[in-house]
Formats: sequence, structure tokens, C-alpha cells
Amino acid sequence: MGMAVGAGGPVAPRWSARLAVVAGTAAVLVLLLFAGLSSVLLIAVGVAGLVLTAAGVWWALVHRALLRVLALALAVAAPVTVVVLYALAGLLWVVLVSLALWAVAVSTGRAALAADSGPDRGAERRAAPPARPFLIMNPRSGGGKVAAFHLVEKAEALGADVMVLDPDQPSDVAELARRAADAGADLLGVAAGDGTQALVAGVAAERGLPFVVISAGTRNHFAMDLGLDRDDPAACLDALTDGVELRADLGFIGDRPFVNNASFGAYASVVQSPAYRDDKLRTTLELLPDLLTHDTGPRLTVRVRDRDRSVEGPQAVLVSNNPYRMGDPAGLGRRERLDSGVLGVLAVTVDTAAQAAGMLRGRHAPGLTSLTAHEVVVDADAPTVQVGVDGEALTLPAPVRCRVAPRALRLRLPRNRPGTPSGKPPMDWRRVRHLALTMGRTAAAHGGAHRRTGGRATV
Repeated sequence: MGMAVGAGGPVAPRWSARLAVVAGTAAVLVLLLFAGLSSVLLIAVGVAGLVLTAAGVWWALVHRALLRVLALALAVAAPVTVVVLYALAGLLWVVLVSLALWAVAVSTGRAALAADSGPDRGAERRAAPPARPFLIMNPRSGGGKVAAFHLVEKAEALGADVMVLDPDQPSDVAELARRAADAGADLLGVAAGDGTQALVAGVAAERGLPFVVISAGTRNHFAMDLGLDRDDPAACLDALTDGVELRADLGFIGDRPFVNNASFGAYASVVQSPAYRDDKLRTTLELLPDLLTHDTGPRLTVRVRDRDRSVEGPQAVLVSNNPYRMGDPAGLGRRERLDSGVLGVLAVTVDTAAQAAGMLRGRHAPGLTSLTAHEVVVDADAPTVQVGVDGEALTLPAPVRCRVAPRALRLRLPRNRPGTPSGKPPMDWRRVRHLALTMGRTAAAHGGAHRRTGGRATV
């Protein structure tokens, strides 16, 4: 059987990788050719501006009144001063062109890596439509997406039994899901926020039933990492008629399941405030100074048992169901996988402006601890600890144990959806260079084979 080597083969990632290498090289050459030795000074001035900006932000967060105003002034003045100095030196255009080229290099490099990897569909399998699907819908989620997208009518037209929650009456959604399973439901699903998604997902995992995510919440972080269409929740209902199934991990904090993360420390304490819902910014600025300087709130200790590691006194801790990206700013807030079988652990310990500036180093920052683990224990010098679990504010007895249940959740997803769980992969210059060079040699080899076989490439 013969197959022609066409444009859908290695050509697209090859040229994307080559463009990334050329753009990245050009970004450096522009600085060297037009700024000469001054390019070193340009970089030094830019780094100094970033450091002063980070320090100003830190001082603004830990102080109030006049000191906060002065710190914010520094945070704004530092980058403005850098731009003015570049302009006075006549090199502002050089910096802007170099940055634009670097942005092109990163964008095309990530596109090349994504094209080379292709969508990860290996773990998926086609699934027969459910006979008795049961869906829970919150009419207030996402500002009223259930009504706006006619989700109830569309789900019922597909044969689903829909339970619409009463916004004025608290509901135990986990108990509703258990009753539906006892009555013969063979699929559970939720059109609501991630907190509600997690509770019903826990019941689905407990009963071994497939689970459908309908992106009707406000942020839909779980739906984003599943590649679902967050702009059209109704598209998620295709999972009932044209669905595939794959396995995903489920996190637990105590006995409560979570699909995204559990946060401890400053953020968790801020969202507990009764004033936070009405005035988020003012409440955050009022509470953060005491929280970040340990004047209020419990002192936390994080113990990662399977790595025999401890972190003492972090201001913020995030335990996630699979780790979040760290090395690529364009991918922050995304998870590469949802079935790696481990928790992600991020702990931030910043006590000075210098340490705050050090956070610019990303994963290599001395104030940032990034680990993976199967089990994490967060303890406090207080009987209880405040936690944000998938956006829900809770207060739990200390110590708090987090664990992961590998591949516990049977996810039912639409076969056609706009994104893969990981989206574009993080930037890896070594891989991009390898693609640009080796794929070029591969194409040349194909060309030689094409000539030797008289215009046919055989498989």
C-alpha cells in the first residue's frame, strides 16, 4: 500500500520549529547588532525595573495607608522609568522589536511542539449512550447559563432526568446523586460550578458510574483542562449521544472530593471573610498585610510524606489534583494531565521584598516549593484551618490530610471538543531545535526515497 508524503505530515511542525529558532535567534541578534555592548546594559536596566516593581508590589501588599501609596508609586514608576531610559538612549524600538520576535519564537515553538505531539486520544474509548442519565443543574451558576443555553430542555430532549436546584434552599447534591444511582441512573452529570462538580464526581467514583461535566459555572477550570467548550455549555451534552470515556484522578481533602485544588493560607483566609463577596479588592487589601506578615492566621506546616519533606510557615499553599504548569507563563493555570496519579504541591514563603523579587525566577525561586506527592498533610498551630476547596470556603479541623485516588473517575466527554486537556505544551527550546533539525533531515530522506522510487514513497 502506498502513501504520499504531504503537507499534513512533518511539514507543519518542521516549519513552525524552524520559524521559532529563526525568530529567537533574530531577537538576540537585533539587540547585539543595533545596541552592541549597550545590550548588556539594556538587559540590566530591564531586570532592575522588574525587581523594583516586584518589591513595590510586595510592600504594597504588606503595608497600609501612606506606605501602600508610596509602594504602588514605586511599582508603577519603575517600569515607566525603564521605558523612558530606553527611549532617551534611542533604543526603545530595538527592545520592542526584540520582544516581538521573542513572542513570535515562543508562540510558534509551542505550536510546533503541539503539532508534533498531536492530540492525546490514546486513553479514550468510544462509549455507548447511557440509558438513564441523571443531571443536576444550578440555575444561578455562571450568571444563569442553565437558562441562557436552554440546558434543561436540551438535556431532557436527549432522555436525561434533570434535577434543577432551588437557589433559595440548600441542597445536598451528593445525596441527590446517590438516590439517583439507587434508582437506576447509569450516568451522573452536573451543570454548575467546580465545587458542585466535585461532590457529584465523588459519588460517581464511589458507584463506578460515568460522570459528565457541563461547563455552566463561572470559571470552569475543570472543564478547561478537559478541553470542553466553556463558551457553549450545551455542547457538553453531546457526551450523552456521541461520547468517549477516559479515566481521571480525583483528589480528596479528608473525605471530601475535589477536582481542581485545595488552597490554604492567605487566599483561603481572605475568601472566608463575610465582606469578601461584596467588595473583593478592598477586603483583600485590608486583610493581606496581617496575613502575609503572620500577625494573624495560623502558622502552617506542610508535610509531604512520601518525599519526607516539610515546609515551615508558608503564607500560601496549593494542593492540586495533578500538578499545574510552572515553567511556561502562557500555560499557567493549566494541568498537563489529569491521570498522573499524583497531587501537585505549591508552597509560597515570602517574608521580604528581596524574596518577593526572587519569585521572578519562577520554579527556581527560593521562596517557592514545588513538589508532587501521593499524600500531603497540612497542619497548623490552631485547632482549625481555613481552606478553599474548588472555590468553596471551608473550615476544617487540623491537621488536614490530602490524597489522590488514581484514575478513580470515569469521565464521559463529547468525542468532538475544542481542546485537549493540555492545550499547547510548555515551551522546550531543546525539543524545538531538535524538531527543526531532525525533521529537516527526515524530510530530506523522504525526498531521496521519493526520487529513488520514481515518485512513490512506500509504507
